[in-house]
Amino acid sequence: MLRIATILLASTIVLPGMAQAAGPFHLMMTDAKIGVLPEGWTAAKTGEGPGSVWKVQADASVPGGKVLAQTSADGPKRLFNLCVADKPKFRDVDISVAFKANAGKIDQGGGVVWRYKDAKNYYVARINPLEPNYRLYKVVDGKRTKVATAELKVPAGRWHVLHVVQQGNHIQCFFGNKKYLDVKDDTFPDAGKIGVWTKADAQTSFTALKAEEKPAKERKQGSAKE
Repeated sequence: MLRIATILLASTIVLPGMAQAAGPFHLMMTDAKIGVLPEGWTAAKTGEGPGSVWKVQADASVPGGKVLAQTSADGPKRLFNLCVADKPKFRDVDISVAFKANAGKIDQGGGVVWRYKDAKNYYVARINPLEPNYRLYKVVDGKRTKVATAELKVPAGRWHVLHVVQQGNHIQCFFGNKKYLDVKDDTFPDAGKIGVWTKADAQTSFTALKAEEKPAKERKQGSAKE
């Protein structure tokens, strides 16, 4: 828990006036209003149906006392809930986020999206407490395809940190100090937006989202701590 708190403290919360260049990005909610979508973020869906209701919520367990949460329990099985930062865009990126699975009968947990073109085209790495796995997917024209998977079981109701690094076509996914996935994929070669993701009725809180441009020579494995 102490390591989680250290990560959360390092991610101070800033939304309006973020730099448009692909410099370091931090999800910042100091001035964000409780109960509404943060300024500079857009909710979206892959698929159809109710769901993808994102709000800033109070949470005393994190520094700053605010989180970004997907709050709807109505999402059908095939719906993906997205909340995407309007700016900036990244190509070679080091991205991490802390998440807490609050509820969900069909699905739980969530993850990050990057090289996001639109709600039908992006990469996503996610962890689901209802399943003992950590998975990397690509969503192309609205269809999700599994790129890589590894066994991993995490408890719901606790904070966890998911961390992804991509340079060129090389994607590495970490949890804690361990690398779980290491693959190459050429589907999305260009820069895109970043954001957070859940599936179906997964009600999940997110904080400490950080992203920065990461040239290959600067990559360090296992830089996310839990």
